[in-house]
Amino acid sequence: MRFFIIFISFFLSTTSLAQTRFEFKEGKLGTLCQLVFYTSDSLSAQKASEKAWGRIDELNEILSDYKENSEIRRLSDSSGIGKPIQVSKPLYEIIEKSIQLSQLTNGAFDITVGNYVQLWRRARRQNIFPTQAQLASAKQATGYKKIKLYPHSQAVELKTKGMRLDVGAIGKGYIADKVLGLLDSLGITSALVDLGGDISVSNPPPKEDGWNIETGYKDDNEQFISRKTVLKNCAIATSGDLHQFVIFNGKRYSHIVNPRTGLGITESGQVTIIAKDGATADALASAISVLGEQKGLKLAKKSKNFTLLFIHKRY
Repeated sequence: MRFFIIFISFFLSTTSLAQTRFEFKEGKLGTLCQLVFYTSDSLSAQKASEKAWGRIDELNEILSDYKENSEIRRLSDSSGIGKPIQVSKPLYEIIEKSIQLSQLTNGAFDITVGNYVQLWRRARRQNIFPTQAQLASAKQATGYKKIKLYPHSQAVELKTKGMRLDVGAIGKGYIADKVLGLLDSLGITSALVDLGGDISVSNPPPKEDGWNIETGYKDDNEQFISRKTVLKNCAIATSGDLHQFVIFNGKRYSHIVNPRTGLGITESGQVTIIAKDGATADALASAISVLGEQKGLKLAKKSKNFTLLFIHKRY
C-alpha cells in the first residue's frame, strides 16, 4: 500500500509538470494582442484562447470610446442630468480605479479628458491646432472631481453636462488583468497577456524564475537600447511618443494629452512602469509622461504602488 501511494504521488507530480507552451495572436483593441500560456493540451489551449478573445471583445464593447453605443459612451451622454446611472461592474471598477490614480497623481491622469482627446485627435488628423475657445469649452467639462460614485448601487454620476470619459490610458492594462484572471479561473496559472505593450503576467513558466520581458527605447541617434526584465505576478507598461506625435509650428507634440492643458505633452520621451496590476502600470506610465522627469521621479520615490523602471528623455 505504501508503495502504491508513493507511486500515485509521483505520477501526479510528474503529470502536473507536463505543461506545453501555447501562443496566440489576434488584432484587437486597435493593436496586436498576444496570449502566451502553459497548459496540458492543444484543445484546452484553443478553448482558453477563444474565451480570452471573447472577454476582450466584451470589455471593449463596454469601454471603447470609439463605439457609439458602448456603455461608457452612453454614460457620458447622461452627464449633467442630475442623477446617478447604474453601470456594469467592469465600468464601475475602472472608473473607481481611475479616480484613485487621479488622486495619486494630482490629476496628471484623468479619464474625464474625453473632449480634449477628441480635439487632439482631430488636430493630429487634420493638422489644425485647437482654438482657445475649443480648449476653454472642453475644460469646463473636464476634471475627475466632477465624478461621483455610489458604491452601494454601483452607480456613477457625471455632474457636469458635456463630460466625456476616455479610458484609453488605462483600458488595455485593465483588460489585460481581466484576461489573466479568466485564464487563472480555467486552471491556467502561468500566463502572459500582451495587449499592444501593456503586459500582465501570472506565475513563471515551468522551471523559470519569471517571464523574460524585453523593453527598450531609441536613443538620440535612433539606436534601439534594449533592457530585459524578469517578472512574475505583476504588470509592465510603457508610454511614449516614438511613433505617435505631430508637429505644429516647428514644435513637437505627443499623442499623450495633458489633462491640465488639453494639449499633447511636449517633453518627448518614454516611461516604463512595473506595478502589481496592469491598470496601474498603464495609467501611471501616461501620468508620469505628463508629470515630466523630476515630478515623476519624486512620485515614484514616495509611492509603494509601483516601480519606475526608467524614464528616457529624448528632447
